[in-house]
Amino acid sequence: GINAEYGECLTYEGEMDYKTYLDFILALENRKTSQSLQYLFKILDCEGRGEITMFSLNYYFRAVQEELSKHGQDVVDMKDLINEVFDMVKPAVPERITLKDLVRCGQGDIIVSILIDVNGFWTYEYREALVAAENINNR
Repeated sequence: GINAEYGECLTYEGEMDYKTYLDFILALENRKTSQSLQYLFKILDCEGRGEITMFSLNYYFRAVQEELSKHGQDVVDMKDLINEVFDMVKPAVPERITLKDLVRCGQGDIIVSILIDVNGFWTYEYREALVAAENINNR
C-alpha cells in the first residue's frame, strides 16, 4: 500500500524527501481534515481513476489481513468488511467511492485508518470489545 505513496508524491531514487515525508505524516496525523483526506485519497486510488473501487479495497484489506495473521489475529471476512465500508460511505455510485463521498460521509478518517493502518483496523474491528473492557475497568 505504501508503495503507492511513491507513485503519487515527489521522490528521489525511490526515497521521500523531507518535505514529502512531513506532508505524509501530517496527513496521517490529521485524517479528519478534508485536506488530509484529499492527500490520502490520491494514494488510496491505486487505479488512478478518482475512485476507490472493490479492487482497491480488496488490495488494501489483503495487506492488512496478512499483517494480522502474522501476529496471530483472526482473519476477518473481506466481503463483509468491504460491504461495511460501502455502507459507511454510501457512495453516490454504488461500489465506487470518490473523494467527495469520503468527505461527505463524515467517517473518512476511520475508513482511511482501517485501509492503511493495522492498528487502526484492529481498533475499528474490535471496538465493541474495547468499549466493554473499558467499562469493566472503570467500575
